[in-house]
Formats: sequence, structure tokens, C-alpha cells
Amino acid sequence: MKALVLSGGYGTRLRPITYTQAKQLVPVANKPVLFYGLEAISEAGIEEVGIVVGDTHREIEQAVGDGSAFNLKVTYIHQEKPLGLAHAVKVSRYFIGDTSFLMYLGDNILKQKLKPFIDKFEEKEADALIMVAEVEHPERFGVVEIEGDRVKRLVEKPKEPISNLALVGVYLFSPAVFQAVEEIKPSWRGELEITDAIQWLVDNGYRVLCEKVTGWWKDTGKLEDLLEANRLILDDLEGKIEGEVPSSRIEGRVIVGKASVVRNSTVRGPAVIGESCLIENSYIGPYTSIHNKVVLRNVEVENSIILQGSRIENIEGRIHSSLIGREVELVKKDGKPSGISLMLGDRSRIEF
Repeated sequence: MKALVLSGGYGTRLRPITYTQAKQLVPVANKPVLFYGLEAISEAGIEEVGIVVGDTHREIEQAVGDGSAFNLKVTYIHQEKPLGLAHAVKVSRYFIGDTSFLMYLGDNILKQKLKPFIDKFEEKEADALIMVAEVEHPERFGVVEIEGDRVKRLVEKPKEPISNLALVGVYLFSPAVFQAVEEIKPSWRGELEITDAIQWLVDNGYRVLCEKVTGWWKDTGKLEDLLEANRLILDDLEGKIEGEVPSSRIEGRVIVGKASVVRNSTVRGPAVIGESCLIENSYIGPYTSIHNKVVLRNVEVENSIILQGSRIENIEGRIHSSLIGREVELVKKDGKPSGISLMLGDRSRIEF
């Protein structure tokens, strides 16, 4: 079995961050989102992976390389425009050939292991196995109506949801799906929808099964979901201090990377501080991920993600629920804000 990882798209819901980097490479707990999927695929025993890329292909290719770091053999498949998930399947046919395959959306993180899903797909001789999860806002997702473990109907982002079971961004298909994507027409969005392809399989008598996800799952396409994924992963964190923490208080499960110095500060876990960082006279609260080469002086931050090379100094209000891009500068000028919530693109500079 091969795997297909979708890493195209514009990432409009995470702008301005995604003006300067691929959304699949935004770090969660200091690891790019895409890497979680590649690791899960490798752990499931799959060796060959096709990564569908678009305008950000150079970044993706540079980050992943030939896949050997994940014990994978990676082939890059170029999609001219993001014309839908089914279109990504269509342009990948030459790579997949006549085998079954697993499709994984590169901006999704799934805690559950993939092997049990693959085993069920093969044992039941299914033509499609889709994963679903109960959600509070089904109108934001493709949703399914089921009977037992059989799929009856699918609707993409319905105005009036037919159920609260949303499609998780992981699918298993037999080669029958290639006929489906040839038969369907673009939706009102001008895209070939994977939900329409799966519905075509259902309507034409193919065996389409579903399986509920029991662990957590996150589509990290929006800021709040990215921060929630960061929290969920940090909840499983094991603390490790490799840097220096002079005159500092470390509480709970905290990682401090090599060559980092945390001086005269308090860090409350779960939290992760990358390598070559300098933290002085600051408070780092729970569920905070700080990437490499970050400088923080006289600041308070919690429930946030700060990317590589940023510098934040002398901010009186607590920074919370924020995503701050690479090489951002935040420095106090005048005023005393009582609270700050930010999403800043790379190389921004803000004065308060």
C-alpha cells in the first residue's frame, strides 16, 4: 500500500503567516504539522509516499527531502492549482497505479494510530474506508450519514447538517476511486470534492465503510485549531532540561533545548522552549511553544506559539492565544495594554 499526502492549498485562514510559509510547515509543539502525518504513515508500515504540492512546493521539498528521515521514499506530485481533494487524487494516478492507498491531509493531526484502520480496510475488502469524528460545528466540514459501519450519504459543508459526524482528513481507497473522480463534476466552489467521489462509490454499489476516531483529531487550518493541537500535543509532553535555567523556577513538564538560557524567569508546563533561546525576567505559561533562537525579555506569554528567531521585549500586557511568526520583533514603546492577542506574519515589527 502507498500513501498520498496532500500539502497544497493557499492556507488563507492562517494568513498572514501563510504568505511566507506553507501552512503544513507551521510548527505545533516545535514540530511542523506535516511531520506528524509522515511519522504516523511510516509507523503504520507504509514505505512509499506521494506528496501533492502546489505553490509552496520548494518549502515542502526542502523540509521533507527524499523522506529518508521518516524511513519513507517520497515522490512529489505537482498540482497546478488547488482544485479540490478529488482533483489531487486524479493527478496522482500515475504514482498510485493500480494499488490501494491511504490519503492523509497534510494539515491534519490524528492521535490515533493508522494501522488498525488499514487492517479493517483490508479485512473487509472495502473500496473506501473513511474516518469520522463527532464535531460541534458540522457545517464547517464534510459530514456523513451512516448505517452501522456503512456510509449512506455525504454532504460537503452543508447549510443544514445531516449529522454531526465529520470527515477526518484520513481516507483509504481502492483503485475504484479513480473512476469516481473521473465521473464527478466540479462543485459550486469550482472544485472536485472528495465527498462527491465517495458518494459516487456509494451510489454505484461499492463497499464504503466508516470508522469513528476515538482519540483526538485536529484540522489545523485555523488559529484556534492550531493552538488547540498545540495544547493537546503538549499534554503528552515529557520534560527535559538540556539548557541552563539559572535563578529560574521550572514547574511541571517543560523542555528547554540545548544552548538555551532561562534566567530569572518562571516556566510553567506543559511548555517547550527550543534551542539557542534566551529567556530573561519573564513568565512562560502553560501550553506555550517557543521555537529556536527566540529572545524574550520582561514579558509574559501563555497558550501561544512563537516561531523561530523572534524577539519580544518589555511588553507589559500578557501575550496569550497568539501565533507569532518567524523573526518578528515586539518591543514596547509607550502605553500599558492590559492584554494582547496576536497573529503576526514573518519578519513583522510591532511597537506598543
